[in-house]
Amino acid sequence: MLTGTRVTLIIGGGIAAYKCLDLIRQLRTAGAQVTPVLTRAGTEFVTPLSVAALAGSQVFQNLFDLKDEAEMGHIQLSRASDMIVVAPATADLMAKMVGGHANDLATTLLLATDKPVMIAPAMNVRMWAHPATQRNLAQLRADGVQVIGPNSGDMACGEFGPGRMSEPAEIVAAIVAMRAPGPLTGKRILVTSGPTHEPIDPVRYIANRSSGAQGTAIATALRDLGAEVVFVTGPASVPAPKGVTLHPVETAREMLAACLDALPVDAAVMAAAVADWRVAKDFTQKIKKGPQGIPELQLSENPDILATLSSHSQRPGLVVGFAAETENVIAHATAKRARKGCDWIVANDVSPGTGIMGGADNTVHLISETGVEDWPSLPKPEVARRLASRIAKALA
Repeated sequence: MLTGTRVTLIIGGGIAAYKCLDLIRQLRTAGAQVTPVLTRAGTEFVTPLSVAALAGSQVFQNLFDLKDEAEMGHIQLSRASDMIVVAPATADLMAKMVGGHANDLATTLLLATDKPVMIAPAMNVRMWAHPATQRNLAQLRADGVQVIGPNSGDMACGEFGPGRMSEPAEIVAAIVAMRAPGPLTGKRILVTSGPTHEPIDPVRYIANRSSGAQGTAIATALRDLGAEVVFVTGPASVPAPKGVTLHPVETAREMLAACLDALPVDAAVMAAAVADWRVAKDFTQKIKKGPQGIPELQLSENPDILATLSSHSQRPGLVVGFAAETENVIAHATAKRARKGCDWIVANDVSPGTGIMGGADNTVHLISETGVEDWPSLPKPEVARRLASRIAKALA
């Protein structure tokens, strides 16, 4: 199942660490090569000798091992595997991953890797339910980290509820599924995300409140289904996902150029909130207040990226647009689909009262030639997964 797969296993400091001995055994039985990294806290629960004996490999523990660090061993270790698994992923480790800490070997590997990461959380039920842990969980998922578990049951602390680390067989099955070719393997998909910034002068610009969270989640979901993702993003406030081809841009014209350079692609998902207008006159110096009064800013219309791709000679097989509306959402989005010539429109109400623009959740309507699908309010990563699944079916 996992023959030749190189797994770096980071063992965190929790009572569930004892399960990692069986996890190592099952991974090796499935054909994987296991490189264990034991945290300082992890040594309180399992010994390096037992881990090394089962892994058939050296156990790595210290960041500043002079023999290994002579050739930047921690960087090589972070790139030498096919994936990194963190089990148990404690609340502390999850928080450090979100914060980008790199104060020991485990966190340095996680920050330096360019490979897929899976975590198996394990902690007290109250720690799991704490808002801080749930915020960290949401951010890790948004960053593209795969999560398995936790399960519910009796805890070592005597409490009952979610927080038990998934069983080794469940983790192995999740790794197998993650390594298997996805339904979008071999497909190349363009995703745009974030706002655009249209300069007024060297220090001011026209923009909008888009965070880029939904576009980033879509790129992540498509990547997880096996697609080669070309990610063209404006200056978003959320980080771009790993494992995609990143093209950062500022303006609508730069975004259009990057999209055209990406062609041909099998599908295009235009989730960016592109500014409709830019300032016609290029002010090379900061506009100053003075006796001349308030300056007049003449606007020019920006290129229509969605319409351009929909009518291009190398038109993608599936073109998905987005419509952020504040009134008559369905009517305006339906008209936009016809006007732009795209296949689908994902429409939502971004009125200030909805909290969608820049928020964690989204409520969308999928508009196609067959009609309108009303989706319930969902976290943006779940909206992304649903849309990615629909795209996979359409391209099958």
